Amino acid sequence: MSIAFIVFLVIFVLIFLLKMPIPLGLLAACTFYFLISGANTRLVAQTMLATLNGNYIVMAIPLYIFSANIMNNGTITERIFDFSKGIVGRFRGGLAHVNVLASLIFSGMTGSAVADAAGLGKLEIEAMRKEGYDDGFSCAVTAASATIGPIFPPSIPIIIFSTISGASVGALFMGGMIPGILLAVALMIFVALISTKRKYPRAPVKDIKAYLVNSFRSIPAILTPVILLIGIYTGVMTPTEAGAVAGLYALIISVFAYKVLKWKAFKELLIDTIKTSGIVCLMIGAAPVMSYVVAKEQIATRLSEWILTISSNPMLFLLFVNIFLLILGMVLSTSVIQLVVLPLLIPTAIAMGIDMVHFGILTTFNIMVGLSTPPYGMLLFVTSGISDTPLKKVIKEIIWPTIAAIAVLAIITYIPDIVLFLPRVLLGYNG
Repeated sequence: MSIAFIVFLVIFVLIFLLKMPIPLGLLAACTFYFLISGANTRLVAQTMLATLNGNYIVMAIPLYIFSANIMNNGTITERIFDFSKGIVGRFRGGLAHVNVLASLIFSGMTGSAVADAAGLGKLEIEAMRKEGYDDGFSCAVTAASATIGPIFPPSIPIIIFSTISGASVGALFMGGMIPGILLAVALMIFVALISTKRKYPRAPVKDIKAYLVNSFRSIPAILTPVILLIGIYTGVMTPTEAGAVAGLYALIISVFAYKVLKWKAFKELLIDTIKTSGIVCLMIGAAPVMSYVVAKEQIATRLSEWILTISSNPMLFLLFVNIFLLILGMVLSTSVIQLVVLPLLIPTAIAMGIDMVHFGILTTFNIMVGLSTPPYGMLLFVTSGISDTPLKKVIKEIIWPTIAAIAVLAIITYIPDIVLFLPRVLLGYNG
């Protein structure tokens, strides 16, 4: 390990401990590495700009962020909630089932867990509170169901994985569909068991006429994921173009169909979109610079050689990856894991013949579980904050949903065909 790399690690750790923005920390650490190693520091800026300007798929990220902000400001989330309530609200613990189903539908629009928890989640928790559900349980279900968003297409984390690994974003999107649905089913089984035990109420059943009227009003909102997915998988639109269509469509129905989005709110969501997009794009721009440092120091090669001396069994390697990422997810943010850890693991996965689409969905799923696991889990803080619920109550209730998610993770880890079935059948993907 060179002196330059030791300085790189020290600076990065210090910036992380000081809670400075992760992408800026990475870029600062890389800049010092280049200075000490004698390399041209202009490579930092050149590599970053080349990634952002030369990667067409990166343009999709601000578009999906814009779509999520439009939907959370234009009452589209309320339409999704009402539609879901009409389908599963009649069951025991109906609003908890609605929480999961609405998150699955919403995930087909934005691919952001935080957008789901912060926008749709606030509506869900308030409704559950009025019906007598425990606050901790409501927050836990909201946090767990929000993790579906980045697994089911479209997905911002999957786009980031695609830029890091070079895997097909279309195949990755398609590969996330069945795991996302399996996670929703697992969470609904958990909800059914807890609701029966605690005797949570059923949502009042509307008469058929009222339900049909409500469903008809929800059609413009529900069509959003349909348009997105059909457009992408028929080849009419690329994922990036689908993001633009989703944003424009959400804007049109918010302004003209539901007439709820005002100019002041639109300006605010534009500013929020720019801020969030800037942070994400900085992370993506920092990734190849970090990869350059890792490649020059041969860290990934040495790690791969070390793992292969222990075992060349892909199943054991995936078990190691799952345990490793689950532990890291408890203390690190998703951006750090994706940008720092995954580039080290991907070469070993390739050397073992593991399909990158399978590996991408597996690691994304794993990292998303980390969003709702203590002590760091961002979604725990988001749901606790928007509902004024003590964090310890949320942590107490999140254990069983996390176990349900890990069970699904184990299934998709050791049955790769669950992930690869749709890409192979519908896209002709052959790895």
